[in-house]
Amino acid sequence: MNFKSIEVAAALIFRNGKLLIAQRHAKAHLGGLWEFPGGKRHPEETHEECLVREIREELGVEISVGELVEEIAHDYPEKSVHLKFYKCRLVSGEPQAIDCAAVRWVEKKELGDFEFPAADARLLEKLESAGFRWV
Repeated sequence: MNFKSIEVAAALIFRNGKLLIAQRHAKAHLGGLWEFPGGKRHPEETHEECLVREIREELGVEISVGELVEEIAHDYPEKSVHLKFYKCRLVSGEPQAIDCAAVRWVEKKELGDFEFPAADARLLEKLESAGFRWV
């Protein structure tokens, strides 16, 4: 089978012990699920540049991109995704649901209350572990 492979960068934006999550549009691939904001990388940009652009477009805020937290490759029936999750800091603005259905700041104990794509499972385990610092 010939999969379409997509490079995706996603932001883990922490503030005051909470993490920002976004809900996918109902009609989108994996519609209605929650995710970490970000998007597809254009061929000419780095993952970090992709994140800054995507977060500006999706949420209307400026971020600074920090360390790479997790890298995951996942195959869906119709495509393959290669995800890179970066710890990011909000530089200016308040996140708005511009190009997503909703945004929410959640605490570690609330993360399990939301349904995420299968590709995020390993990252979610890491985020919920006792050793991961939410800062």
